[in-house]
Amino acid sequence: MTPIAPTTPAVSTAGIGNDSSRLKSTDNLNKAGEKFEAIFTGMMLKSMRQAKLSDSLFESKALDTFTEMQDGEVAKAMASHTPLGIGKAMTDFLAKSQPDLNQPTSDPPK
Repeated sequence: MTPIAPTTPAVSTAGIGNDSSRLKSTDNLNKAGEKFEAIFTGMMLKSMRQAKLSDSLFESKALDTFTEMQDGEVAKAMASHTPLGIGKAMTDFLAKSQPDLNQPTSDPPK
């Protein structure tokens, strides 16, 4: 038997574990918090739909697909207009680990 030579991955994974450059901006951190809130709300809506408290008169794959799309849009709207607060809690926690974000910014030049 011939030994199998190790292969290199097609995508470089160097620096993935410690890449925090996208957290340096408050705007990026807030956007991530809003997206996290939308994902969390979407998962909550999906689990509520799976509870099947009533039987549907009309069941089809198309209706299921439409309902999933509608729930996704509702979750995005809820995250941006009436958030639950989990996204803000996440961004506050991550901001504590970034000392650059906690310092007051200077006034922009006029």
